[in-house]
Amino acid sequence: MSNSILVVGGGFSGITAALEAAEVGYEVFIVEKGPYLGGRVAQLNKYFPKLCPPSCGLEIQFQRIKKNPNVKFFTLAEVTSVSGSAGNYTVKVKIKPRYVGPAGADLHELAQELSADVPNPFEFGLSNRKALYMDVPFAFPYRYVLDRDKLTRDDENLLAKSIYLDLNDTEREIELTVGSIVLATGWKPYDVTNLSNLGAGSVADCISNMQMERLAAASGPTGGQIVRPSDGKAPKSVAFVQCAGSRDQNHLNYCSYICCMASLKQARYVREQYPDAKVTIFYIDLRTPERYQKFAQVTLADDGITAVKGKVAAVEQGAGQVLVTVEDAVRGAKYQQGFDLVVLATGMQPSLAGEKTPFGAMVDEDGFVIAGAEQGIFAAGCAKKPLDVMKSAQSATGAALKAIQTVRGR
Repeated sequence: MSNSILVVGGGFSGITAALEAAEVGYEVFIVEKGPYLGGRVAQLNKYFPKLCPPSCGLEIQFQRIKKNPNVKFFTLAEVTSVSGSAGNYTVKVKIKPRYVGPAGADLHELAQELSADVPNPFEFGLSNRKALYMDVPFAFPYRYVLDRDKLTRDDENLLAKSIYLDLNDTEREIELTVGSIVLATGWKPYDVTNLSNLGAGSVADCISNMQMERLAAASGPTGGQIVRPSDGKAPKSVAFVQCAGSRDQNHLNYCSYICCMASLKQARYVREQYPDAKVTIFYIDLRTPERYQKFAQVTLADDGITAVKGKVAAVEQGAGQVLVTVEDAVRGAKYQQGFDLVVLATGMQPSLAGEKTPFGAMVDEDGFVIAGAEQGIFAAGCAKKPLDVMKSAQSATGAALKAIQTVRGR
């Protein structure tokens, strides 16, 4: 029997599960495929229930990891194979080269000397970055990373002279022995390019809800200014389109739980920044569960925010505005209205959707983990179902407890 626990995923759920187990004495390995820990929470402007910035929770978690020798983490890492059974798993992990040493050097000026600019996935395409980057606020680990495939020949020659980089770094594989596994693989925004009827990918001023989070964030591409991507102007009218791809048998069959709350929160972003702006929320059902009902009531009491029960049929480019065609369920009418900015409330899709996994756990047709407990494999957070940050943390604590029970043979 191994007393070690593997946590796959270094987002809020994975970090929580790892710390809960480590702080009662168990060795924990976190395997994160990205270059930094923090997951989706790091991309938010504010998160529920306290509407605090990501640093509020994540920096505390990072300090706990630094101080706990029981937690070991690997970034740019992926599990390639799992063999064995509950209590005695052998796990192989592939670690991609970072090309940057562990010294924590500030390489910003060196990065700016590179000639090539590449799209920044952390900003959901709203800005570009250099191939040598550290684009995550309060990054952990505090180390730059190099996307070598995006270098020009001149860029390679420049970086080869730096004492902080090793362009000959190579991929490596390690082997871990663990007693149980926590899958905290998180979620990804539904691909908006699938929603062509809603203007995704073709209308510049039609963005996703996660792009709105980055526009509103002080660390984002506009320094926290919510502006139209097409011309950088402040929007005077903003529409939120709920269930963009959710509750739709052609896209995501389920409700993503947090989308309505996210749009209400983002409507506040707009009104706080632009008191004269008008916000319209087009919805099928406004779902604000439990303690969030009061938040919804206070938000919708704002005279500048209007909620319209109706299904949006189309979003298209107009003359200087984005045209939204909606079927108003209350008025029984179909009409078209122009807005300066449209935000699509795209849903949460589990990161495992469409992926082949070596974990041995069963997933449903949508990609959520539904079984594996009898094998000592437990799902946490949005790997299991759509959840907000607080419920993800609660789920992670439960998964950690079950993982501990497995390694103890109970």
